[in-house]
Amino acid sequence: MGDTKKRIAIDMDEVMADTLGKMIECYNRDYGDTITPERLHGKKLRHVAKCGDEVSRYFDDPLFMRDLKVMPDSQDVIRELQTRYEIFVASAAMEVPASFTAKYEWLQEHFPFIPATHIVFCGDKSIIDADYLIDDHAYQFARFRGQGILFTASHNVFEDRYPRVGSWREVADLFLK
Repeated sequence: MGDTKKRIAIDMDEVMADTLGKMIECYNRDYGDTITPERLHGKKLRHVAKCGDEVSRYFDDPLFMRDLKVMPDSQDVIRELQTRYEIFVASAAMEVPASFTAKYEWLQEHFPFIPATHIVFCGDKSIIDADYLIDDHAYQFARFRGQGILFTASHNVFEDRYPRVGSWREVADLFLK
């Protein structure tokens, strides 16, 4: 009989890695602005940026993802989750193909305890066979067969169709109590 642990798939950007923080930092530097995450309440950076959709050009830099900050408590909580669950990282990296190498290297550096066999770069996350998906984008839950858990980010604060966690401590409370 095989392993009966439940599976949790975890998104990388804005869940494990502070992608928005770096985007804001680069945008403010390049455009002389002072945008803060709080100012984005319910919006994406492109909705308030002087350059609009041009902010997505930061993703064209293959190294952009390499030095993102780690979300607080994510390493400790994910390490602990691994004792009870089978953990996969599921990143919609197909949207930003230039990021593959940097994302993989970032994961190896900050989450070396997650085996390479449990890192999935995909597009539509409904392909992921997991019991839970922790993600900041509700659209990823539409066809996902398991339970979607929305990780709070500035752009999703008004989304109310899914259970929500606001931090990795809340993830621990949900899955480890």
